Amino acid sequence: MKQHRIILAPMEGLVDAPLRDILTRIGGIDRCVSEFIRVTEGPLNIGSIRRIVPESLHGWCTAAGVPVHPQLLGSDPDWLGHNAALLADMGAPAVDLNFGCPAKTVNRHRGGATLLKEPDTLYQIVAAVRAALPAGVPVTAKMRLGYSDTSQTLECADALAAAGAAEIAVHARTKTDGYKPPAHWEWLARVRTAVSVPVIANGDVTSVADYQRIREVSGCEQVMIGRGLVAWPDLGQGIRAADQAAVAACMGWDELQPWLIDFYRQVRQRTADRHAPGRLKQWLGFLARHYPEAQLLFDQVRRQTCAEYLENLLASGLPEAA
Repeated sequence: MKQHRIILAPMEGLVDAPLRDILTRIGGIDRCVSEFIRVTEGPLNIGSIRRIVPESLHGWCTAAGVPVHPQLLGSDPDWLGHNAALLADMGAPAVDLNFGCPAKTVNRHRGGATLLKEPDTLYQIVAAVRAALPAGVPVTAKMRLGYSDTSQTLECADALAAAGAAEIAVHARTKTDGYKPPAHWEWLARVRTAVSVPVIANGDVTSVADYQRIREVSGCEQVMIGRGLVAWPDLGQGIRAADQAAVAACMGWDELQPWLIDFYRQVRQRTADRHAPGRLKQWLGFLARHYPEAQLLFDQVRRQTCAEYLENLLASGLPEAA
């Protein structure tokens, strides 16, 4: 399976198709993993797949040509295998499995990180999906270090690899940790040396220095980044520049404005107007970590609920920081 240096993390309710499109066109990202597609007891609706992963209509790539791998979430090995086969029939280049989601609702329904308490179930799921897919379509998996502790970390990783996972992305926290710092990068090295398949490092990469450090600590060649790329859209470009011993300046607020406008127009095309403002505010909240202007704009539109007003405001020009 081809290795990709920088992978955009799957983040439910945040890294959707419009944001994947914007971030991959800005550049520096080698691969994306979609938001999860929930599998229960039955076949998936193709329309639902297309809605979550519209890139499936365009060769499973974003407009920038960056591949998007669909991710399934569930606990039934047979139905996960059945629906993985459906994705392969639709041309999916790989199928990823979610064993890392910490959301309470997901975990209550035996999805995501709760399965890290059941290494045998992990094995059964990956084995069933591997058996259902053509030989040329890899199955990959994303996990955390465990549910409440790290007592089964290596057992879980071994189960995934032994069952046929071609790669394992590891978020270096437990489910109980949530997103609280720090991420335990030293565990990534332990997982990497315990399994015979590539391990993708994930967790708390918010700068070029973080990227360099997580690779040094973990020994992993591939790094998955989520919130860091959402907050700093050209972080991937900065990482590439650093790899080439060059210096890349952070994108200025004036350069970011057209991307914000494009993003919001795409959101309005896909989302009911009552929900669209929330998506813009959500991204501004992340951007405010690096752009004072984003905080100014967020404060300006905090209580605004009219989707058309916000689009007109973006088109008219964004505030400058003092």
